[in-house]
Amino acid sequence: MKTGFGFAVSMLALGLVAWLLQPVRAARAQDVHVRVSHNVKTGTEGTAEFPTIQMAMDHHPFAGKGPDGKPGRVYIEIEPGVYHERVIVTQNHANITLVGMGKSPSDVVITYSLNAKQAGGTFFTETVEINGDGFEADNLTFENTAGNTGQAVAAAVRADRAVFKNCRFLGHQDTLFADYGRQYYVDSYIEGGVDFIFGNAAAVFDHSEIHANGPGYLTAQSRTSPGQKTGYVILDSKVTSGIAPGSPRDTISLGRPWRPFSRVIYIHTELPADVKPQGWNAWGRTSKTPQAYYAEFQSRGPGADPAARVAWSHQLTKSQAAQFMPRVFLAGKDHWNPAAAAARLP
Repeated sequence: MKTGFGFAVSMLALGLVAWLLQPVRAARAQDVHVRVSHNVKTGTEGTAEFPTIQMAMDHHPFAGKGPDGKPGRVYIEIEPGVYHERVIVTQNHANITLVGMGKSPSDVVITYSLNAKQAGGTFFTETVEINGDGFEADNLTFENTAGNTGQAVAAAVRADRAVFKNCRFLGHQDTLFADYGRQYYVDSYIEGGVDFIFGNAAAVFDHSEIHANGPGYLTAQSRTSPGQKTGYVILDSKVTSGIAPGSPRDTISLGRPWRPFSRVIYIHTELPADVKPQGWNAWGRTSKTPQAYYAEFQSRGPGADPAARVAWSHQLTKSQAAQFMPRVFLAGKDHWNPAAAAARLP
């Protein structure tokens, strides 16, 4: 056993190392990780394993704050499986991250079947309802299996700074209710038939696939005044069509205005032959120049013909399109960088 001056120096050095490591441990300790699996039979408050996603939401430990005072994040890591349940992320559950632990988003599916007639209205049908700011989801599927039976929402998102990476949204009418706050969808897949991306969020769909599984309208954005900084931007993406061979062509509209000042912009996006040459629909509004702001920049593919578009839509210049890039359009007063937030996901 060492004694004397050398021992004292060694102990001092060890203490210094321990002290230096404290901020690292504290920075990591702010986050919470819990697991969801069908193999878990019980889940109670204070544990880190749960059999359902909603139970994890209800009973997970709350994250702390790091040395910089910033709040931590709760990671709900979901084992592969089909989870037949409705999930609600309430406003007081901020900074929640759902992570699918499978190889692809099809390995973790949150699914339910409920349409507006059954539920008493569109806004009671969602499989997953997200109200907590700073929500993130990675590598999983949100699904409503009600089919072509009317409004049936897979995910309702009313959260600011929400990020969805490598996710799927499956339904028919009103699949994704992107309704409030700044939202960023990247490397994702949204499928539906009628108005299947709708609401009044400021949302960017980046490098994603928008798939029409029937005739109808891709978007129904609902901006209510020209001063609102909301709208949908579909960027570097691809619109695809699953309409059966032999069906009438030209049956997909890029969007129609759920509210008068609806705003949707397609940038560098590939459009299929099933897109109507006019591109946009006025939803019965009789004004020669509807108040909706519908625009494109360098659309491509067989459905991209700017000369055939309705006269009240816009073909943007490069500088005009630049204002709708994610880093600009979603920045807000806090200078949020959605791409950086997505890159930090597992």
